[in-house]
Amino acid sequence: MHLDHLSFAAGPDGLAATIADLEAQLGATFLDGGAHPRFGTRNMILPLRNRQYLEVVEVLDHPAADKAAFGQVVRERTEAGGGWMAWCVSVDDMTEVERRIGRHAVPGNRRRPDGFNLQWRQIGTSSMKVDPQLPYVTKWEIEESEHPSQMAESDIHLVAVQMAGSPERLSDWLGEPAVTALEQIAVEWVAPNAQPGIMSVTFRTGAGDVTI
Repeated sequence: MHLDHLSFAAGPDGLAATIADLEAQLGATFLDGGAHPRFGTRNMILPLRNRQYLEVVEVLDHPAADKAAFGQVVRERTEAGGGWMAWCVSVDDMTEVERRIGRHAVPGNRRRPDGFNLQWRQIGTSSMKVDPQLPYVTKWEIEESEHPSQMAESDIHLVAVQMAGSPERLSDWLGEPAVTALEQIAVEWVAPNAQPGIMSVTFRTGAGDVTI
C-alpha cells in the first residue's frame, strides 16, 4: 500500500475561493483535474513529491452526487465549512482489500480537460463516510506516467499528518500494511473529541513548512 493522495473539500464560497487560499499558503499552482461523472464532483490537483498529490473537490449539481458516497461526503463537508475530508491509499492488487472489507471494488473515472480518461477501481468510500479516519483504497488502471502526481514538476513534500483516531482501528480494518503506508510521513494520532479524521497536514515547501 502507498499513501496516494489527500482530499480537501471546497468551502461554501466555492472551489475557486478555496484554491486561491491554498495557493497563497503553499506558494503553488493547482491544476484543473476535471470531473468525476460517477460521483458528481470535480477537482483541482496539486502534484507532490513521492508520487502523491492533493486534490480539492467540489460537488456538482448532478444526480450522481446524491447517490455516490463520495459525492455525499463532499457535499456534507462543504456544508460544514470545507476542509480536510479523506485520504486514499493505492494498491497493485485489490483482492486482499476486497476480502477484508467484504465488498467488491467499483469503477471510477475522471476525464481531464485534455480529454484523457483516468480510470481506476476503488473501495471504502462508504466506510470512510462513517469513519473518516479510514482511507478509501484505489487501484489505478492507467500508465504510471498518467498518475495525477505527474501532471507537473513539484518541490512540495507531504511531511506530517495529525489524525484523530487510532492506528489500531486502521490496522483492524485494512491490516498492518495500511499503517505501514503512513510511515514515510510523521503521523500524530490524537483521541477524537468529536468526529475522527484528518485534523491538519504539514507540507514542506521552498519557503518552509506550512500546516493547513
